[in-house]
Amino acid sequence: MFEEENENMDFKSFEKSRIYKKAMLIWDLAYHIAELASKTNNNSNSEFEKDLLKEYAGYIVEDASKIAPKIAGAWGSQLYDLKMENAAIIRKAARELSVHMTALKMHGFKEIDYCDLLRNEIEEFRILFAEWVKTFDPWDYLIDRWGLFNPPGVNYDDHDPDDDIPFDASDFFRDFDEFGDLTDEEDDNPED
Repeated sequence: MFEEENENMDFKSFEKSRIYKKAMLIWDLAYHIAELASKTNNNSNSEFEKDLLKEYAGYIVEDASKIAPKIAGAWGSQLYDLKMENAAIIRKAARELSVHMTALKMHGFKEIDYCDLLRNEIEEFRILFAEWVKTFDPWDYLIDRWGLFNPPGVNYDDHDPDDDIPFDASDFFRDFDEFGDLTDEEDDNPED
């Protein structure tokens, strides 16, 4: 049943998008900066600063590693609230990366040209990101009962019209019994 549909769907189409490619570039650059920061062994740095650089290297890798997977997650969902949740995480991670670049400079990281390069890539990403978010359909949603990611005019405590649709799970599954009766009743003729 689903095999035909799956053959026609490109589950990895997000990998061809400009925003995903930019996120992977940011990941690669951030990883190399983190590697440099964690290996900094400049005599002018105190032990405390060296430890801080190593700690920030971990933060950089952590934040950079969130962006591309969250793009994939948002890409794979049609629901506005899930897309916006992923977008908020992406935005926070990208902004944190910029903050980490400032922290590296403050604590004696000498390869500041790389920090500026990453900041420039994040700025280019920000524009792609803002354009991408504009493509989210705000009317394809489930009510976010936490109230954060509802479309304009929809509140967390609004009545969901889907709640008015009568649904009986036993009736639903009765029509889809491929392997025989799903009930506990015994089959009268096991030979059939």
